[in-house]
This record gives sequence, C-alpha cells and structure tokens, in this order.
Amino acid sequence: MLKLRQLAVLSAAILLLNSAFLVFKAPVPSPLKKPVKLFNGKDLTGWKVNGTEKWYVENGELICESGPDKKYGYLTTDKFYKNFDLSLQFKQEANGNSGVFFRSTVDGTKVSGWQVEVAPPNHDTGGIYESYGRNWLVQIPDEKEGFLKMGEWNTLRIRAQGDNVKTYLNGNQMVDFTDAKIGAGEGSIALQIHDGGGIKVRWKNITIEEL
Repeated sequence: MLKLRQLAVLSAAILLLNSAFLVFKAPVPSPLKKPVKLFNGKDLTGWKVNGTEKWYVENGELICESGPDKKYGYLTTDKFYKNFDLSLQFKQEANGNSGVFFRSTVDGTKVSGWQVEVAPPNHDTGGIYESYGRNWLVQIPDEKEGFLKMGEWNTLRIRAQGDNVKTYLNGNQMVDFTDAKIGAGEGSIALQIHDGGGIKVRWKNITIEEL
C-alpha cells in the first residue's frame, strides 16, 4: 500500500512539473502594434518625391503644390504597407484635385495601384480608382457628396485588410469594397498631385496602424 501511495505522489509531482514546464515554455503573445506617424511635421523623412511638382513643409503641414511643369506628382512612403488603418487630414486650396494611393508603386510619374480620391465637390472624394487599369472601381453616390468640406480640414480614413478596403470621410463610410486584385497588391502609401496646374492641398496628422 505504501508503494502505491508513493507512486501516486511521484506521478502527481511529475504531472505538476510538466504543467509548469509547459506554462513556462508557452509563447508570449506579441504586443499590439500602435499607430505611428508617417509625417513628422518637420521634413520629408520617410518619403520620396516623384516628379517635378512641389512638396514641402510649412507650419507643421505637408503641402503639395503644382510646379511650372503642371504634371502629375507623387510623394511615396519608403516602406511598403499591406494591411493597415490609415488616417490623415487634408485641406484643399484652389482646385484641390489629389488622392491617396495604397499598395502602389511609382516609376517616374507612372503609378501602378489604387487611389482613394481627393477631389473638388461632387467628384467622388473617398471613391476608389485603379490607375492604368480598370479606372473607377467605386464612385460616390450623390447623397454622400455633401460630406466633403471644401476649403476646410477633412479627415480621411482608409482601412485595407486582405481583399477588403473601407474608406471614411469625416466619420462617414464612403466605400466598403472587396476585390481579389487589390488583395494581391503590394506597395507604398502615396499622396498625389494631379496634372493641369493650379492645385494646392495641405496635409497633416498622417498616422498608420499596421494590422
């Protein structure tokens, strides 16, 4: 009887040690990624200018402005972003035709990827356009066009995860779109200045959270 008790105690001790070992060896969950600033408010660190249009910092704001060539211009992040939640503010002056590209690459001033439109009133701000491809994928219905505040600060949010992209303008959902081609895309975040001249847009509070 004593031997049986000893064996039972020994078995219990072994089980306890094994459990403790498993707990000790259990993987520690990785910390949640926090939003980071893409624009430091001082200079263009972390970004690359593509084209001859003007990109500069003034009073803590990032400004894109048409240059003498009046061509397309892009400001691309050095880093590629796949799944993310991006938030930024923009204020349009003059024409205000611009955009925010995602999962995009730029060669000279030829861009490959997808744009969330930033445009004058009634021109689909928040919609999704595929450059050098299928063109408009999602345009904005008339009842949502009034969410844009021309000449004032607007908040644009873009959430891209896998095949799905959602856009929000001033807290209002503009697009909820799922597309396999977008899901396969790879590339940078990019701000655009449209061709034609006479364009000036201010940007600030550009933050991104990787998903």
